[in-house]
Amino acid sequence: MASGKKITVGDLAVGGAVIVIAIAAYLIGGLGGAPPPTGTTKANQASSGPVTGEIVTLVEKQLASVKVEPVDFHVFPVEARTVGSIDFNEDMSVQVFTQYQGRIIDLFAKVGDEVEKGQALFTIDSPDLLQAESTLIAAAGTLELQSRTLARAKELHQTRAVSQRELDQATSDQQSAEGALKAARNAVRIFGKTDAEIDRIVADRKVDSSLVVASPISGRITARNAGPGLFVQPGALPAPYTVADISTMWLIANVPESDSPRLRVGQPVKARVMAYPNRLFEGKITTIGAAVDPNTHRLMVRSEINDPQHDLRPGMFATFVIQTADPIRALAVPLDGVVREGDGTMTVWVTKDQRRFERRTVRIGLQDGGYDQIIEGLQPQELIATEGALFLSNFFATESPG
Repeated sequence: MASGKKITVGDLAVGGAVIVIAIAAYLIGGLGGAPPPTGTTKANQASSGPVTGEIVTLVEKQLASVKVEPVDFHVFPVEARTVGSIDFNEDMSVQVFTQYQGRIIDLFAKVGDEVEKGQALFTIDSPDLLQAESTLIAAAGTLELQSRTLARAKELHQTRAVSQRELDQATSDQQSAEGALKAARNAVRIFGKTDAEIDRIVADRKVDSSLVVASPISGRITARNAGPGLFVQPGALPAPYTVADISTMWLIANVPESDSPRLRVGQPVKARVMAYPNRLFEGKITTIGAAVDPNTHRLMVRSEINDPQHDLRPGMFATFVIQTADPIRALAVPLDGVVREGDGTMTVWVTKDQRRFERRTVRIGLQDGGYDQIIEGLQPQELIATEGALFLSNFFATESPG
C-alpha cells in the first residue's frame, strides 16, 4: 500500500466549496461585472451605435430622424435693418393759397379726398377779380366805339369831309382801344378764367366775382383750414388747403450709430408695414442726417418709398432693410444644421458615409432666407446633417462617456 496523506470527507467538502466560489466569480465577471469597452455605454449597446470622441454612429432606425445634404453656396444680401415710421413726402406736398384776397364762398373738398390737378377746391368772392372784369367790359366798350368812329372817319375821308389828320387820329384811338382790351383780357385770364368765360363776360356785360382756386397737383387732401366766409389773403398762414402727392411716401427712421458708416444716399430700401405684412414697398435713401443724436446715438435717415396704390398712411410703423453693399456668394448651411453649444460655439455634424457623424466647430456670418453663412470650418460639397443636428448634439451630450 502506497503511503501518503489521507483525504477525508471534510477535505473534499472544503475543496468543492472553493471550486464553486471560483466558478461563480468567473460567471459574474464574464456576464456583466467587467466595465464596457472605452467609448461605449450600456445604453449605446441597447439602442444605437457607439459614441466615441466627437463621433456618433447611428443605427438604421435613428437615421430616419436625420437629413443629410451637401454644403452649397448661397447669395447673401449685405443689409442694415432698422425700424421707422411713414410720413407724407413733404417735397411733393403743396400748400394751396388764393392768389388774391377775398372771402370763401364754397368748399369742394375735405381731408382725405383724392383730387386731380386743376380740380376746384374752393371759391372766393374776389374784389380784385371784380375790378379786372369791370375793366374788361369797359375796354371792350371803348374798342367798339373806336372801331365805329374809325369806320365813319374812313367813309368821310373818301368824300373829303374829314382831313387826313382826323383819320389818323381815329386810327390811333382804335389801336389804343385794341391794346387796352388785350391787356384787360390778360388781367382776367390771370384769375384762371378761360377765353370762353372771358368772351361770355364781354358779350353779357355781366361780371362774376367768384374766383375758383384749383389744386395745382394731383394727390390727397392732407389738411384743410378753410371755412365759408373766411377772409383769405395770398400767402397768409395757415393755408386753406394742403395737397400731397402720395405716389411716394417718406420712411423716417433713426439708424444706430454703428451702421452710419455703411449708409449712402441712393441705396435701395425695402420696407414692410404691419397693415400689409405680405407686401414689400421699395424705395431708396434720399437724406441722411448731418448729426447723431447725443442722447440715443442714432442717426436720422429718410427714404422715399414708392406707393402707387396709395396704401400707406402717415404714422404707420415700418420695418425696413437697407442694401449697404453688393450681395455676397458664400458657403451656406440651413439654420437647422447649425447648433449653438452651451459654451457659445457653433457646430455642425459632418458625415462621409451618412452613418457616422463627426461634430465640427464652424464660424458663421450673415443670415438670410433660412441659411447661415459659413466663414470657416466646412468645404463645398461636404455632407452635413441639415435636419436632426440638434438630435445628434443632444444624443452626443447624453450618451458620450464621462
